[in-house]
Amino acid sequence: MVQVYRCKEIDLRGRVVETVYRGESKNEIVGLIRSKGHRPVSINVEIEKGQDISQIELFQKRVKVNDIAIFCKQMHTMLNAGMPLLTSLDVLGAQTENVRLAKAIKQMATQVQKGDVLSVAMNQHHKIFPELLVSMVEAGELTGNLDNVLLKMSEHYTKENKINSKVKSAMMYPMILSILVVVVVVFMLTFVLPTFVGMFESQNVQLPLPTRILLGISGALRTYWYLFAGGLAILIVTFNRLGKSTEGRRFMDRVKLRIPVLKTSIAKIATSRFTRTLSTLLASGIPIIQALETSAQVTGNQVVIDGIAIVSEDIKKGIVLSTLLKKVGVFPPMVISMVSIGEESGALEEMLGKTADYYDEELDAAIARMIGVLEPMMIVVMALIIGFIVISMILPLFDMYSSIQM
Repeated sequence: MVQVYRCKEIDLRGRVVETVYRGESKNEIVGLIRSKGHRPVSINVEIEKGQDISQIELFQKRVKVNDIAIFCKQMHTMLNAGMPLLTSLDVLGAQTENVRLAKAIKQMATQVQKGDVLSVAMNQHHKIFPELLVSMVEAGELTGNLDNVLLKMSEHYTKENKINSKVKSAMMYPMILSILVVVVVVFMLTFVLPTFVGMFESQNVQLPLPTRILLGISGALRTYWYLFAGGLAILIVTFNRLGKSTEGRRFMDRVKLRIPVLKTSIAKIATSRFTRTLSTLLASGIPIIQALETSAQVTGNQVVIDGIAIVSEDIKKGIVLSTLLKKVGVFPPMVISMVSIGEESGALEEMLGKTADYYDEELDAAIARMIGVLEPMMIVVMALIIGFIVISMILPLFDMYSSIQM
């Protein structure tokens, strides 16, 4: 168990200094002190990590893009002010609200204290810190420009968070409407429709086909509800596993890019992420092959990832990037033109950055158009489903009325 030790030690000048270390035992701390040529005077445990519910990983909030953006911004501010890296990590570890991120930062501080560079320490927490950020931090360490790199990454993840927020907001209405349709249909089939069944049976009315179908569905739902619930659970698990596999993502991304309502918005989201990331990586001196592969991964679209993998091989043959990006089949013609201009003018990073900014702005309009199409479509579907149920319930009443009149 990692603990915090407050120590007193004699430095190389013979002065007694107070220090704070993190480690698993006093022997480890003694080794750290002696590795600097110092002599330990006293070593006391200051804080011992308890096992409260907030420290159990199951109950910890996942680290979001916005958390990473704030981390980069705060690190840049402290390093730019001249604060040592280890001290900066100690401060962030104590102040970060996200428990999982704070825990990772404290572990990184321990690794840096033992002599690891920041990028190596971050790479040990690849589930928290994206590959892009680790690569950029490594480049910043090599060039001695870590604080500026962290500022760029803060801006990058701030924009990424805005895109994610726009997409989530856009999908919120369709999701709520879908859930509402399911709840209403289940309620009508299981609670409303059965009240009519006794009335229909008492009158010996020949039920129309739609009503018989509806009654069959209602009876099955009330009798074998556990099978429906199990089927729904299996369906959710299957889609979840499908989304985690490469083949599954490839299939779903191809389908999405062929749906008229979705393909424009998805292409613009992928374009914005790809061009912004590629611009940042190239400006930081990352080799183009590595930059292309990392940028493709950031899009989260398997079709783009597969296309860029082929492009990366062709880049080695000397073919220009603009020609190869056209083969991917996802990026709009404007992107190809901007990349071509950037290559000819020697300002590829700048043109990619401008392209990303343009598609960031276009994304709002694309999402608005998508919602404008989805809303009436879902309302029509909802009306058809509920309308079928209502008509199926009313038809026998008309037959009963006709028989009474006769």
